[in-house]
Amino acid sequence: MSQPHALISADLTFLDRQRPLGLVATLAVRFAVTASKWAIRVRTRRTLKTLDPHLLRDIGLTKDAADIEANKRFWHV
Repeated sequence: MSQPHALISADLTFLDRQRPLGLVATLAVRFAVTASKWAIRVRTRRTLKTLDPHLLRDIGLTKDAADIEANKRFWHV
């Protein structure tokens, strides 16, 4: 499954091979990737809180498991 709003490590490796990035550029890209991942987690966990029980069953989660996942902080995997 692709991540439309975030670069993945393979993309970063490709960029490094093409033209090595400077320190500031590397840090900026890593920050952007991390911020994108966190934003995706926030959005998906908020949505998880709103799913009906039949939809949770469709994705293989119980209400308790969904609540545990939805209540995690955005920086926790």
